[in-house]
Amino acid sequence: MFQATRRRLAIWYTSVTAFLLIIFAIGIYSYVYTTLLDRIDDTLKHVLEIVEPSLIIERVSKEEGTYQVNLEGSFYQHPNATNQVEDDHIDLEWFSPNGELLWQTLESPLPIPLSFNSGGKTIRISDDYLLRQITKRVEIGRYVLGYLRVSHPLFDIIKPIQQLTFDLSLAIFLMILSVAGIGWFLSGIAIQPVIESYQSLRQFTADASHELRNPIATIKTNIQSLLSYPEVDINEQQKQLTILERLTERLGNLVNDLLFLARSDSGIIKPNFQEIPLDALLLEVVEEQKIIAQQKSINLYFTIENNDNITENLFNINGDWDEINRLFTNLISNAIVHNFKENNQQNLSIEVILKTIKKNHKNYCQIQIKDNGMGIREDMLPRMFDRFYRGDTARTKGDNNYYSTGLGLSIVLAIVESHQGKIKVESKINEGSNFIVTLPLVC
Repeated sequence: MFQATRRRLAIWYTSVTAFLLIIFAIGIYSYVYTTLLDRIDDTLKHVLEIVEPSLIIERVSKEEGTYQVNLEGSFYQHPNATNQVEDDHIDLEWFSPNGELLWQTLESPLPIPLSFNSGGKTIRISDDYLLRQITKRVEIGRYVLGYLRVSHPLFDIIKPIQQLTFDLSLAIFLMILSVAGIGWFLSGIAIQPVIESYQSLRQFTADASHELRNPIATIKTNIQSLLSYPEVDINEQQKQLTILERLTERLGNLVNDLLFLARSDSGIIKPNFQEIPLDALLLEVVEEQKIIAQQKSINLYFTIENNDNITENLFNINGDWDEINRLFTNLISNAIVHNFKENNQQNLSIEVILKTIKKNHKNYCQIQIKDNGMGIREDMLPRMFDRFYRGDTARTKGDNNYYSTGLGLSIVLAIVESHQGKIKVESKINEGSNFIVTLPLVC
């Protein structure tokens, strides 16, 4: 499918470029050919301007006012008038007013009837012999003396034009081949994001289907059990209903997370940006999570580093309160869950550090969520924010009461990016992890 699309892109790119190249070549050819013809026409007109004044006109009848041209005196006794035409390979012909050929410089008459045209005209004598002609009517008063026709063979421009045609054709052919290769290469680059998006979508669909299949199957099994054995005692029914409630809640959370990410990707979600005090928000989140942390014997701290620069509204940012709250709730709860170990390690702690930093002459708020728990393997760090990525089972199943869909950190990344911030993670095995969030401060 993608190869066919890539081929079509390359063909379209090559076709459009070839069309433009051909139009360009035709334009160059027409310009050069027209320029050469104009030069010949200028030469022919110049010859007419020289020859016409040199004609000797005689009055034949005084009574009738009849005139004629003395051909012998005009052309034979005035060689200077024809020197240029001989040097420029130009032939002259003189016709009577009735169109009869009376004199010429050609060895044999041209098989071309007389036709009056004041502009240049190209005549084909044979396949390889072309003439450019201009005919001038010579008259005195209203009396037509005859017609003077000048001709110039086009062998002077045929060879350059043929060479130009060959050069343009060869250049276009080579350029089309090059464009085809470049088009194939560029279409591969252009379609790569589509392939990656398609693969991500396939993986996302497969992961979502897998996550939905297990709880739905369990719900179905419990419902069938309740329907098949109505005589089961009330305690057993209560237990199964509790399982159903937990599974339904899990499904609801999963659907909400999927819906949030889908809306975030499509741009449907429009955060309600306003100026919010980040220190107050973090204090609220930490107080909420501290109860859960104490149940797992984890110490949760909140520290503000001010650099002795305490001012009002120092940590204010433009953001959506609910989304920022969800961002840090996810990070802190994630740290609490993955700090928990079955060996009951002592002195487990999580520290939330808030401070201001300056980058590229701009002020930012930096929040660190540091723990001294299990840590994350180095090979897992690049994929920590991938959707449905849960790492190893030791991290995802450390708490029997906790179920991870692998969407929490994906939601965190989406919220950070929607607030023009950045997030990164640093970690070492058995030394803990440090999630660092950077958000721009209100100017």
